Amino acid sequence: MDQHAHGPLAGFTVGVTAARRADELVALLRRRGAAVVHGPALRIVPLADDTELLAATREIIAAAPDTVVATTAIGFRGWIEAAEGWGHGTALLDALRGTSLLARGPKVKGAVRAAGLTETWSPSSESMAEVLDRLLAEGVAGRRVAVQLHGEPLPGFAEALTAAGATVLAVPVYRWMPPEDPAPLDRLLDAVLARTVDALAFTSAPAAASLLARATGRGLREETVAALRRDVLVAGVGPVTALPLLAEEIPVHQPERFRLGPLVQVLCTELPARARVLPVAGHRVELRGHAVLVDGALRPVPPAGMALLRALARRPGWVVPRAELLRALPGAGRDEHAVETAVARLRTALGTPHLVQTVVKRGYRLSVDPRAGAPAAP
Repeated sequence: MDQHAHGPLAGFTVGVTAARRADELVALLRRRGAAVVHGPALRIVPLADDTELLAATREIIAAAPDTVVATTAIGFRGWIEAAEGWGHGTALLDALRGTSLLARGPKVKGAVRAAGLTETWSPSSESMAEVLDRLLAEGVAGRRVAVQLHGEPLPGFAEALTAAGATVLAVPVYRWMPPEDPAPLDRLLDAVLARTVDALAFTSAPAAASLLARATGRGLREETVAALRRDVLVAGVGPVTALPLLAEEIPVHQPERFRLGPLVQVLCTELPARARVLPVAGHRVELRGHAVLVDGALRPVPPAGMALLRALARRPGWVVPRAELLRALPGAGRDEHAVETAVARLRTALGTPHLVQTVVKRGYRLSVDPRAGAPAAP
């Protein structure tokens, strides 16, 4: 069995923090073999209940701005639907027809046209930075610019327009709030601290900020940040999403295109690259999060077995005493017989018993052939 048979993410566990489009992201990850822990870090305020959006809509109807910037397809569609629900749909569309309408990317352009409107311009890069550059190049002094927000801040965007002389009207199409039930997010945080997830995927800056805020509320911020800096790979859908994490000096892997598919592809590339590969007893052994590839065959391994295997792999080919292995076992007591039991189960899970060798009265070792290039112990 090769990687294409079991998926590039087989043996890895990925944490998902998204609320919107979470099902799509989870399906993409599972299709590539990953186990998924879903802990929504946010919930979305229903549009029809958002008084801030209603106020912004009435202001635009009363005095149409010179320019409107539409940033997300779902947000723009939701804005029009909410306005219709309030009885302002026709008036809003009439107001927007008299503006210069900028659409960030093809999906937003499609939403604009579906509403019976025509965009003035749309950047090829789908970048808000390019939108800002165009507005500043055209000149915005004395102009009113409405910006459809998408649940998260646009750092520097409104400030740059204001500094150039524009009056900026924020249109908060939907707002993020903490989840009503924090239990799934707490379980995800616990998995991060236990290192039982290999990666965390973020699709919005508010989700990243919310996870860190929850960790702070539980008194676990320092431990969470440490885990994300060193042990748990972090992937974000784009630079705006990455900002709260980068502020904590957490490395964030990002795709070139800010979409879910490319985000998953980043994980498909980066996680296997982090896996430890060793030549053991004539076999190629690759250690993944909760499984091992033995000559390309996927072998799920229970947590105790993975803990032992990682302890042995830190000094491949060298004898590791039973007492040291006992300390590596999760929840182990003082009885070294627990090591023997865990080793027996590990050998069964690997399907190749002689990968782990017993050294009588001393401990256990991986049967690594030094000539195959395994690193020496320090």
